Amino acid sequence: MRTRTSGAPRWRVRAGVAAAVLVALTGIAAAPAYGPSATLPMSLTTAAALGVLVAWPFDGRRIAAVTGGAGIVSLAATAGVLLLGAEHGAGTPATGWVVGESASLLVLIVLVVRAAPVRAALIAAGLAGVATPVLLLRYGLGPPTLAALGGFVGWGLSAALAATIGLYLRSLDAHRARSVRAARQAQRTRLARDLHDFVAHDVSGMLAQAQAGRILAEQDPRQAVAAFQRIEQAALQALTSMDRTVRMLHDADDLVGRTPLPALADLRELADRFSSSGTAAVHLDIDAGLEDPNGVVPREVAATAYRVVVEALTNVRRHAAAASRAEVTVRRIRTLTGHALEVTVTDDARTGPTPTRHGLGSAARSGGFGLAGLAERVEALGGDLATGPNPTYGWRLTATMPLAASPHREGVRPVTA
Repeated sequence: MRTRTSGAPRWRVRAGVAAAVLVALTGIAAAPAYGPSATLPMSLTTAAALGVLVAWPFDGRRIAAVTGGAGIVSLAATAGVLLLGAEHGAGTPATGWVVGESASLLVLIVLVVRAAPVRAALIAAGLAGVATPVLLLRYGLGPPTLAALGGFVGWGLSAALAATIGLYLRSLDAHRARSVRAARQAQRTRLARDLHDFVAHDVSGMLAQAQAGRILAEQDPRQAVAAFQRIEQAALQALTSMDRTVRMLHDADDLVGRTPLPALADLRELADRFSSSGTAAVHLDIDAGLEDPNGVVPREVAATAYRVVVEALTNVRRHAAAASRAEVTVRRIRTLTGHALEVTVTDDARTGPTPTRHGLGSAARSGGFGLAGLAERVEALGGDLATGPNPTYGWRLTATMPLAASPHREGVRPVTA
């Protein structure tokens, strides 16, 4: 099986190879006029740099091999010039070829430091970095002068600057990669919460109805038919939630803007569905005016309140089977900093003398995407989430969120459905 060494399209890879071959042939053709010691090293290093640039992004290890090879070729050419006594004269046409070779080596240093593994980058950039100032030796080993020393220092600093630019680009690439990973993780977390908040709620309803239907089938088959109808409705609701989640997975960025958020007005339909499942009767009490989608409750706050109620009722079904009634209260209250939305869910399950049942608080203690995840959402909006046993029996969950459009903490993004 063939593996691609470049992330670029095939036509760009082919163009890079063609450009490199063309430059190499140009150097070979110009060798009789300018001397092979000037044209061949320049053509090979320039071909390498041009080929990598055109075919970018390129495999880091291969860039290291190309850069290291170019550095070795340049050093070998310099050594050959000195051994053969074929030094270039100052101001000769060979100077342009030497400058072009130096520029190509600097480009390769930038690319290899940016993309290659650390060890390979150190070796390859070191070879190319040494070869760059050593090029000046092709003009002879005369007595040291201030101009010669300045030339070596200048080209050495140029190589160091090229490595610095490569390090800067490498840090930008690493930051971009971390941002992409963080965005993907946030999206996975969001999808997992959607599955937990909505699909798990409907599936748990199907389970409760199936268990009730099995008992009714033995006692009164006619009532079992009604239970099966409720199972069908819960299954359809679960499929709808799954379809919504799959659409988010397919095109998450586009759906963020056009997928409607749950509203407080949707709580009535949620309460009716939960009550019809036979687990516990839900009594819903919402202050007047709060259900208006254009009212005082921001969309993010309303959506989070809906999720809190979903999670609380799901935990009643899972962990408080003895409950016969659940109270859902949504109030607008005044706090020290202004007005807030208070959502309270309680159940009446009797658990005996010690408050050891899990009830509404089980998800918070067991982790995962239950109340622990909802607590993060509530806190992101500047509120808090509290759970605990009632003074007599049953369990209570209370979420309080300020009725402000923006979160209280800098840098926190609005909560989406």
